[in-house]
Amino acid sequence: MLLLTTGIFAQTPMPSTPPRAAVGTPVTGRVLDAATKEPVPSATVLFSDLRQATATGPDGTFKFNTLPRGRFLMQIRSLGYTTVARTVDTNLGQPIEVTLTAATTEIGQVVVTGVSAATEMRRSPIPTTVVDHTRLQQSASTNAIDAIAHTPGLSQITTGAAISKPIIRGLGFNRVITLNNGSKQEGQQWGDEHGIEIDEYSIDRAEIIKGPGSLLYGSDGMAGVINFLAPDPVEEGKIIGSASANYQSNNHLQGYSLMNAGNKNGFNWLVRGSSKLAGAYRNRYDGRVLNSGFRELDANGYVGVNKSWGYSHLTFNTFNQQLGLTEGDRDPVTGRFLKEVAVSDTATEAVPVTNDDLRGYGLAIPRQRVNHFRIGTENNFIFGQSRLTVNASWQQNLRREFGNVFDPNTPDLYFQLRTFDYAVRYFLPEISGWNTTVGVSGMQQQNANKGLEFLIPAYHLLDGGVFGVTKKTIGKLDVSGGLRYDIRRINADALYLDAQERPVPAPGEEQKFGGFKSTFRNVSGSVGGAYSVSEKLLVKANLSRGFRAPNIAELGSNGQHEGTIRYEIGDPRLKAETSLQYDAGISYVTEHVSLNVDAFENRIQNYIFPRHILNAAGSDSIAGTGNPVFLYDQGNARIVGGEVSLDIHPHPLDWLHFENSFSMVRARQLDQPADSLRYLPFIPADRLQSELRVNFHKVKNTRLANLYARINVEHTFAQNRFFSAYQTETRTPGYTLFNAGLGADWLNAKAQTLFSLYLTGNNLFDVAYQSHLSRLKYADYNASNGRTGIFNMGRNVSVRVVVPLRFN
Repeated sequence: MLLLTTGIFAQTPMPSTPPRAAVGTPVTGRVLDAATKEPVPSATVLFSDLRQATATGPDGTFKFNTLPRGRFLMQIRSLGYTTVARTVDTNLGQPIEVTLTAATTEIGQVVVTGVSAATEMRRSPIPTTVVDHTRLQQSASTNAIDAIAHTPGLSQITTGAAISKPIIRGLGFNRVITLNNGSKQEGQQWGDEHGIEIDEYSIDRAEIIKGPGSLLYGSDGMAGVINFLAPDPVEEGKIIGSASANYQSNNHLQGYSLMNAGNKNGFNWLVRGSSKLAGAYRNRYDGRVLNSGFRELDANGYVGVNKSWGYSHLTFNTFNQQLGLTEGDRDPVTGRFLKEVAVSDTATEAVPVTNDDLRGYGLAIPRQRVNHFRIGTENNFIFGQSRLTVNASWQQNLRREFGNVFDPNTPDLYFQLRTFDYAVRYFLPEISGWNTTVGVSGMQQQNANKGLEFLIPAYHLLDGGVFGVTKKTIGKLDVSGGLRYDIRRINADALYLDAQERPVPAPGEEQKFGGFKSTFRNVSGSVGGAYSVSEKLLVKANLSRGFRAPNIAELGSNGQHEGTIRYEIGDPRLKAETSLQYDAGISYVTEHVSLNVDAFENRIQNYIFPRHILNAAGSDSIAGTGNPVFLYDQGNARIVGGEVSLDIHPHPLDWLHFENSFSMVRARQLDQPADSLRYLPFIPADRLQSELRVNFHKVKNTRLANLYARINVEHTFAQNRFFSAYQTETRTPGYTLFNAGLGADWLNAKAQTLFSLYLTGNNLFDVAYQSHLSRLKYADYNASNGRTGIFNMGRNVSVRVVVPLRFN
């Protein structure tokens, strides 16, 4: 992946010691409606790289007094209008007039890649999608990944309502990097039985970059990057807040969030607290699904200063979740779910659940507790023509699983992961139109086993990388590219157990893990361009090389992985995966139609996958667990596919939108003689989505604003290309879901928003379906209806209310 940069900085020479940045002439301007020439009040005017924003007044005017000298990308956003991006020289002192046109599509025009410089999305050769704040508010979701999972090219592996892992173009787990406001989120990404530790209510917008992200972030970005971004900074002199509540009918989810933010004399802050409580979800075939509820309590925010020299922020995030783990065991006669109960001091029995077991918000055994804490600092220093960003954080991820009926409060599995990560980037002065950035980034990581069971060894990880990226606009052509070199070392500890399977310091009855050291070195690169054939037609192409070092489970696991119902054995001799991906795209936009086509081919060498082991007799190899044994192996793979979106917005009916998208992925293992081994596992089925939407920015003679209504049809095709070997996957039938939404802002006499109301209905016809990427699809056979596995959530109606709070 290449860095998305456009920043051009002041023309004063750079001294030997960095001075305090000079303040430019005040930047003033006015924002008007392009059609009516009337002022647009309350529009957001934002300099992303400077973390400074303001809002237009009733007459559409805005003003910045403390911007540093230089040329920076400014974006102007207002609900119902298309976002405008413009590079501004803060030293000229000339008033800026910006006209906004009615929005023809529902996505913004600017991407902010966290610690990188901002760039216009359409000028980047990397396929990128933005899910904006409005779209997030209008959706009904149960976690952060679920909120964006309907984006073309993006899917999710799920375990009920609480657990979702992102899949980008068929690749997931340690092949997708998740960023929390531009900084890497480090949890136990190798596992599929827990989700992403980010508060859904803290997300203002999400950017999905589909393509190798190794150039900026090192290993683990082979599939792409998902960046969850916090709200824009508050304008100078303002203190704001919001309170929101969400109720969902299917699992009786209750969600609450309270936020306060402000900016006084350059001192700025944001603090948010959120909670969720959900019971068992239901569907037509299974009724209530035993132990599928969860509860969550989160807090996050930042405090810092914004001055003419840049900004410095201290950030924090704490995510705390408890959730039931649905196993799906069934009574062979009635098909009712079974729960394990103690019948004596030493014996247990699986008994059918009662209706009372399925009500309320209680959690049973097995259950999981995840705690993630992060504290960090984000800094941006401006030195004349150049600037320097320094970001660092410390985070701790605790994951505990409880499964002992006799001792339900003692964790069986207990992982303690501590990570220190850093990223330093220096944006050089512009030279002959070239904007170049050099940097270093990496992390130090330590994972410890503190439970009674052991799946992966304790380990230490150290990695780092250096990179350089550059970009230039040559007429109608935007070109960019870069190189990066990385090294990663993993040192896994040996573990010995005694006869009672307790750890001992020296060799005992059993060697659970053999110690090993692995080192991985690699070079990443990217080159691409975007060419504006005309104002309406744009073509893009990009070639990138990514890599991924094997994770600790692939290298060293030796244990029963309950999430995959198999015994897994790692191989410390595994090599790093490398990919070569080609991307090509075309964008055609008129006042009536928007068409975007993105296609890709990704060839992966040393693709890592679990291989079934057979014994000498050719039957299942069992390690005393009753489950099959899998060993991690490598081969080569080829993935091709793409996304097409067509938005029809006939002018002058700017309030009407007919949006359509289609996404597909074809993934094969090469040189596999058996048909059952031909396809890669966890590949999403083809998906077609169509939505008819009406938006009314202003509703005359009422106190309503931003009124919208939508009807959505989502058809997921049958997945007949699946990894059938060893009964790993089975065919999944297709299904069609109907969804709808309605909402508006209620205003007071001063045209200020009193509250916003969002009504959403998902799966309105209560279709019983199984996603191909649902892990619960492989639960027990249900004798009551003759079907295998647990089905996804049925009809769900969501009511969300957001109340803005004003303190001055």
